[in-house]
Amino acid sequence: MLSRTLVSLLALAAPGTALAADRECAQSPGKVLELCVSVEGGAARYEVKRGDVIVIAASELGLSFAGEPAARYTAITDARRSASDSSWEQPWGEQRLIRDNHAELAVTIAGDTAFNKAMQVTFRIFDDGIGFRYTYAGIPAGQAVGVTADRTQFRTKGSYQAWWYEGLGQERDEYLYTQTDARRITLAETPLTLKGDNGLYLSIHEAALVDFPSMLLQGDGAGKLTAWLMPWPDGVGAKKTGPFSTPWRTLLVGTTPGALADSRIELNLNEPNKLPDIGKWFKPGKYVGVWWEMHLNKTIWGSGPTHGANNDNVKRYVDFAEKYGFDGVLVEGWNQGWDGEWINNGDKFSFTKSYPDFDLPMLSAYAKSKGVHLIGHHETAGAVVNYENQLEAALDLYAKVGVPSVKTGYVRHSGDILDREGGKEWFAGQFMVQHHLKVIEAAAKRHITMDTHEPVKDTGLRRTWPNWVSREGARGQEFNAWGRPTNPPEHLTILPFTRMLAGPMDFTPGIFDLEHGKTLLTERNQSTLAAQLAEYVVLYSPIHMAADLPENYEKHLDAFQFIRDVPTDWEVTKTLASEIGDYVVVARQPRGGGDWYLGAITDEMARVLPVKLDFLAPGKKYEAQIYRDAADADYVKKPVAYTIEKRVVTSADTLDLALAPGGGQAVRFKLLK
Repeated sequence: MLSRTLVSLLALAAPGTALAADRECAQSPGKVLELCVSVEGGAARYEVKRGDVIVIAASELGLSFAGEPAARYTAITDARRSASDSSWEQPWGEQRLIRDNHAELAVTIAGDTAFNKAMQVTFRIFDDGIGFRYTYAGIPAGQAVGVTADRTQFRTKGSYQAWWYEGLGQERDEYLYTQTDARRITLAETPLTLKGDNGLYLSIHEAALVDFPSMLLQGDGAGKLTAWLMPWPDGVGAKKTGPFSTPWRTLLVGTTPGALADSRIELNLNEPNKLPDIGKWFKPGKYVGVWWEMHLNKTIWGSGPTHGANNDNVKRYVDFAEKYGFDGVLVEGWNQGWDGEWINNGDKFSFTKSYPDFDLPMLSAYAKSKGVHLIGHHETAGAVVNYENQLEAALDLYAKVGVPSVKTGYVRHSGDILDREGGKEWFAGQFMVQHHLKVIEAAAKRHITMDTHEPVKDTGLRRTWPNWVSREGARGQEFNAWGRPTNPPEHLTILPFTRMLAGPMDFTPGIFDLEHGKTLLTERNQSTLAAQLAEYVVLYSPIHMAADLPENYEKHLDAFQFIRDVPTDWEVTKTLASEIGDYVVVARQPRGGGDWYLGAITDEMARVLPVKLDFLAPGKKYEAQIYRDAADADYVKKPVAYTIEKRVVTSADTLDLALAPGGGQAVRFKLLK
């Protein structure tokens, strides 16, 4: 029998002859997952098993390049194995200490084209999933190449349900999820979550998306998903110079939805923190602001008698923030450019000139005198070149007047963003991926944090650039004001296991006036007030907004107390119970604290969820401060009905969470001394 190395050498020496078969395997540290990579019949493939269950059947690997045919792979010419078990600390996050325990298998695969002559694939195998990426070290430095296709496949075996929406929609990622047989997927955004009849839950995504287009997944109608790159206007997916590596393609594998939510693979596959001093200039917290009132048409972004960003109104929010202990005040519509059809005229925005009734230096100083800071706002309307031309000056202005955080926006149809040459770009193609990182790096130099709306999806880059504190990238709270229609109750039980697997989301929770003058259910919030409180625990972000109007909170100060109390930075996070689209229960312990917080949300069905409190410290007593739906609460007929009660509990107890239709429950477990 020929040795593997000899077979490989023979295949390289005679590429026109019958191709050799090669195979290398590795297991995760706990031997939960096994990954094998092979070359046969001109194709490089990988497969994944969990025990005896095939998770990913043999699926192709590789990239294709402009100017050459699709490569035929001939052999594995090198295989290197290693292992790593370490821990690192997030400066802020849903979990302070992150364990990175993985086995690594790095292979070099020979191909018969110039650019694919030596493709390196690095696999990292964790007990709860895998990540892999391509490196083309053999492409000469400075050699320009065009990636025309990512041939990566994910071939599931058996029957799976999927939660997804159609990629390339004009509203970017702001769509409701549909649940279908996975074979009905045409072109889906990631994270893509699947539930199998085999008892497994999967999520396919990517990590460390830098200088490469966003990956979508194209279905073939039979269970095979193939990577699809958002292209440049000329059809090329990625424009690179050698040598280069791709982002990581990721696969999470668990036996519950919570196992997906509690995985930290996305973070572990990103580079370490480039801002070690960020703890000195950013602290997680909560904010209020001039925002929801404009979505309710009480004020407007543009100039005139109902302009929301006026000095007196901003001072009112600052005073409210000081009174109730909020850190920041967001102000949208402060700068010139909002008048008229601003979405189609983003090149008219100025990011340094205020409207006459908004005094930025004065208001920033006023906020600072109250122990509060302003949160700036840069809406670009997708006019990226106009924004980049003003970026340095705009950030310098905020740094000068003491505005430490900025919310950006890119409200424009996907595929209609103009690049520097006047071409139309997708919202998450390589051009926009490059742009967002340029903004983050420029902000970091000035100790400014960024909250990106209409963003490129999160891929764990917050580990490397922790000033990128949050993003939108999903159907958020504002849809509950617009009524197009509003978000149904199940939306909040899907997000934790789809969009939230990517990273923090600025959902803007906490609406108390749930009907806001509307009679049709599809034109108002489809939620109870208790569920709005639970959002602060269920949906993670290091910055959370109390989104409603100040006067609506002052009508319910007892319920408002939970928003005031709940932290946004956590020591530990645990998903206690879940079924995608039905319900979710999450518990989090504040960083450095002894208390715990719990949030539970259900869909349109009422249910009682018994939850063991064994996450609490044994031998300790806690006061459970419970904010729950009243007995007659209902998101359709009585959404604001709630009850607040207190009881003493221990880790040996079980709490029965009674959730009304469209309802929820929020609990603070206060450690008793």
